[in-house]
Amino acid sequence: VFFAEIDNVGQGHIQLAQTLREEAKKMEEFREKQKLHRKKIELIMEAIHKNRNLQYKKTMEVKPLALLYLSSLSHFWQLFLKLAQTKSALEDSDRSYQQNVNTLEKIREEWQKEHIKACEFFETQECERINYFRNALWLHVNQLSQDCVQNDEKYEEIRKSLEMCSIEKDIDFFVNLRKTGSLAPAPVLYENYYNAQRNPTPVRSPVPVPISRRGPLPTPTTTPDEPDYATVNTYSLI
Repeated sequence: VFFAEIDNVGQGHIQLAQTLREEAKKMEEFREKQKLHRKKIELIMEAIHKNRNLQYKKTMEVKPLALLYLSSLSHFWQLFLKLAQTKSALEDSDRSYQQNVNTLEKIREEWQKEHIKACEFFETQECERINYFRNALWLHVNQLSQDCVQNDEKYEEIRKSLEMCSIEKDIDFFVNLRKTGSLAPAPVLYENYYNAQRNPTPVRSPVPVPISRRGPLPTPTTTPDEPDYATVNTYSLI
């Protein structure tokens, strides 16, 4: 029973290890899938962000030129001959500035929409990740708890088997199985072959030597400095 239960415990550990390896593989696949999705969103956001920065730079470059032409209006009377040219340049600059502002606004709106979508996607992805790992860990903890309960039941069977062990019965069984007889061998007596004719030595009859068996084994006791060991009847998980 002892070796059978130990073997069952080992088999349970092997099955649990295989289950944990499969769950770890599923977790890795799930993480790689989320990593690919996240990479795609980041590439889209990076491209839009670069376009936004480029357009903003162009707009800021055109703005000083428009302000320069606007400031030149104060010199209208001094620059009367260049009025037409300055006015045309001013209108062109203002038109260009207005177009860049409109373009920047469109890009900003698009960037804002994509940013909102990215945030929502990342939030959903994080919820899925937390939910998945929470359920996976919950399952693993249940599996480990179940394995501990099964192991405890097997250990209980081992303890019951050990409590049935009797030292005296085991020794008696071994003696009965391996004994060669119930009497001790007779002693070897001296025989005088030289004077065998004159003084025959009387032959002693073998006297059986009683085989003494030791008394019963003492009952084990617990000293004050030793811990108390639980038995099957007193054992409790609480």
